[in-house]
Amino acid sequence: MIFNSLTFVVFFAVVLALHYAPWFSWHQKKINLLVASYLFYAAWNPPFVILLWISTVVDWWAAQWMVRSKRDSTRRAWMIISVVVNLGMLAYFKYGEFLLQNFTALAASMGIAYQPPSWDIVLPVGISFYTFATLSYTLDVYLKRAKPAQHFLDYALFVTFFPHLVAGPIMRPTELVPQFAEPRRATAHQLYFGFALIILGLFQKVVLADGFLAPVVEKVYDAREGVPMMLDAWVATLAFSGQIFCDFAGYSTTAIGVAMGLGFAMPDNFRFPYAAVGFSDFWRRWHITLSSWLRDYLYIPLGGNRHGPVRTYTALMGTMLLGGLWHGAAWTFVVWGGLHGLYLGVERWLRGKFGGWTPGPASIFALGILTYVLVNITWVFFRAKDFTVASTMLTSMAGMAANPVPMIALLPMIYAMVIVGGIVATHWAMRDKTLEIAVERTPAWLVGGLLSIMAIAVVAEQGKGSAFIYFQF
Repeated sequence: MIFNSLTFVVFFAVVLALHYAPWFSWHQKKINLLVASYLFYAAWNPPFVILLWISTVVDWWAAQWMVRSKRDSTRRAWMIISVVVNLGMLAYFKYGEFLLQNFTALAASMGIAYQPPSWDIVLPVGISFYTFATLSYTLDVYLKRAKPAQHFLDYALFVTFFPHLVAGPIMRPTELVPQFAEPRRATAHQLYFGFALIILGLFQKVVLADGFLAPVVEKVYDAREGVPMMLDAWVATLAFSGQIFCDFAGYSTTAIGVAMGLGFAMPDNFRFPYAAVGFSDFWRRWHITLSSWLRDYLYIPLGGNRHGPVRTYTALMGTMLLGGLWHGAAWTFVVWGGLHGLYLGVERWLRGKFGGWTPGPASIFALGILTYVLVNITWVFFRAKDFTVASTMLTSMAGMAANPVPMIALLPMIYAMVIVGGIVATHWAMRDKTLEIAVERTPAWLVGGLLSIMAIAVVAEQGKGSAFIYFQF
């Protein structure tokens, strides 16, 4: 079940009705939410609910026995069991075929003709997201950063809570489990703002990402023949920067709005990333819950910045390479992560050399544009199906392609660039602000009018949208 479907509208209406029904106790309402979350996930592939059960039960008991154990070796053993079970399922379903393909290629390079059986394993939707969420629970308990949940129902609901289940934000137990302790009921303001976020998120996804930007991107990146002209290559890549933002931020915004409508708070996942100045700033604004997870559970354990520059740069690159691999089982994603690791390393080195320099407004803007351009270079590897397509795109973007041909019609090109330009301009205008403050300072009639237009556009585009891009991760 996806947010941009009529099925979800009916589903959410029923969930709201049950959640605010006066004849249910809070315990019963939590059971209702748990059952609804399982139904939400089972709508894709019912057997994969078993994976959720396995992860939930294993991590619950691992945390319980870690707390009860008096010996460090026993605590460590339960932590390892949790990590192995969760990462084992992730590795099997998401990376099994990738590893098999690379093993076959390695064997062929050594003159060994190995023909593996076909790998017909379906990737469970959202497995990367809920695996990281459940791992944070047992790791925090092991590191004594948090206490285990008091009630199994609360922990099971944390794992499966449908707004964040399949594509984040990646929740920490300390952020959500305490909210289950007392009855949650949205105020009138929260309901209004929650529904406003849902409309905004669906508008970003259905209208902007799917309606206007995706066709432009597909026209070039999925072309079966021909090499794009320089302009077409840049327009398609810039359009993808808008598409991936509107698609993923649209999901996060909708998820936060859905949770808010039920009375629950979820963390921001995006803070106007295309106005970032530098790459550390970019990762403080893009997919915030993932970058903070990678920082806390990978970068810092790998040494962080506490053991000298060599260890710091190694930890930084290792974290971003693994972050790239988390996004997809392909070497193109590893290169995408490696480029971000390289950018972050160079930025860190430059800060060490020129740390005393204070840039003025013009310099800040120029550095922001440079950041955005370099981010778009990395998006080529994120979107390209393989290195051949990536190489073709980069060659065209550099103006070095032989016999290029135009691929994008004038009108779609104009639409795409106006939308992308509007996204970037909005990010710069909102760079140091929050959406809540902006809404409060805007006349109610204008906010209502814009939301009405967005809602009408979403309804008009309904049926043309597709699944969210990050579902495949």
